[in-house]
Amino acid sequence: MATTGFWPVKDRLKEVIDYAENPDKTIDQKYVDKDLYAALKYVSNDKKTDERMYVSGINCNAGRAYEHMMATKKRFGKTGGNVAYHGYQSFQTGEVTPEEAHKIGLETARRMWGKDYEIVVTPHLNTDNLHNHFVVNSVSFKTGRKFENHISDHYRLREISDAVCLEYGKSILKEADFYGGEKKEYWLKQKGTTTHRELLKRDIDTALAQSTNFKAFEIRLKDMGYEIRRDERFAHYSVKAPDWQRAIRLDRLGKEYTPQAIRERLLDNQRYEGYVPFQKPKYVPLLTLEIEYRRMMRMDGIQVLFALVIELCRLITGNNITKGTPRPLSPAMRQEVVKLDKTLKEYKFLCENHIDSPQELVSFIEEKRGQISALEKERQTIYNRNRRKKSGALNAEARAISAKIKPLREKLSLAKAVAEKIPKLKEVLETERQAETAVLAKNKERRYAR
Repeated sequence: MATTGFWPVKDRLKEVIDYAENPDKTIDQKYVDKDLYAALKYVSNDKKTDERMYVSGINCNAGRAYEHMMATKKRFGKTGGNVAYHGYQSFQTGEVTPEEAHKIGLETARRMWGKDYEIVVTPHLNTDNLHNHFVVNSVSFKTGRKFENHISDHYRLREISDAVCLEYGKSILKEADFYGGEKKEYWLKQKGTTTHRELLKRDIDTALAQSTNFKAFEIRLKDMGYEIRRDERFAHYSVKAPDWQRAIRLDRLGKEYTPQAIRERLLDNQRYEGYVPFQKPKYVPLLTLEIEYRRMMRMDGIQVLFALVIELCRLITGNNITKGTPRPLSPAMRQEVVKLDKTLKEYKFLCENHIDSPQELVSFIEEKRGQISALEKERQTIYNRNRRKKSGALNAEARAISAKIKPLREKLSLAKAVAEKIPKLKEVLETERQAETAVLAKNKERRYAR
């Protein structure tokens, strides 16, 4: 069984040595690309590879891989952008020997990139589960074309890896990363951001828990702000939130969300004696909060905007509220929960600096920019004087000014983040407002119909 993945090399990898502090004396520094060099040094680290026993090059000499790759880049005039791609192939603990891992890695790399690109392949032996590393030149030595890194390439690497593993009598894992998902969703998840799919899964689970049939399930999802798309047999069931570019098929969320699985979960609710059906709330949270806030303060204030979002997020998380408390309806509002810590920090900043209007925010930003500029000029004057005198006292003065600049830059950065966030929060609240207004209108129609 092997899992795979790769990513572009743009910035120096955190795990590798700092090339600037440990230059290889055989390479002319003016031609060095530190990112590429660092990646190659990392994968060929003697402590990880059993003293380079298993370090191999494809279409290049492993010991001179850096020079070969840079020569290719210079030949085609493509030394910028993504300098390489760093990939891995990780095996289950105890499933392969170092020799097997190396052979599987070489064959996988040959089939994946070997026709056009220079590659370094090496297994790392310093962990319980052996794993191969690949460093692939971003520029083809044949055509000069740069590798484009499409989602299909990630699928292709997994397919090739699985095929090679099977040829060597090893197991495969079909539910690994990039099977049944998208690259964008995967990386958002890695960063701790709630993806559309994760949000939809949670909302579907909530809707199913409050329903005993497909009709009730659909009503719950519509009440949450989703559009429903399906055929008469409930096949190819798709759901879309207003701010999403495209709908998501439920059966692509996993085996728990196929039409058959949903039907079984609904039947379970019918059989469960303690099941409590959904009770539509008599009021909606945002419209109610806005009435309360209007009584207390100006509704056009920036602080109120942030306070409303924070309060709605509190209702979503369920902290210190009763089970029957109505929750926000729109998916856009529920997604703001993942940013709550940042929103709280921004709200605190507004309150502490007494900023409650766009004009006050603009003035604050201009003021901090002016203060920073004045201090930077002062510091530069000291630097200029110190070029002649080489005074320790002047160095101390410059450091003192730098210490003053740092908190000003932090405040400026926070203020700019708030300014950028305001239109988004207004949009989110407007989406929620429309959803709640629509629900109230439906409730009114139902009362008249009776």
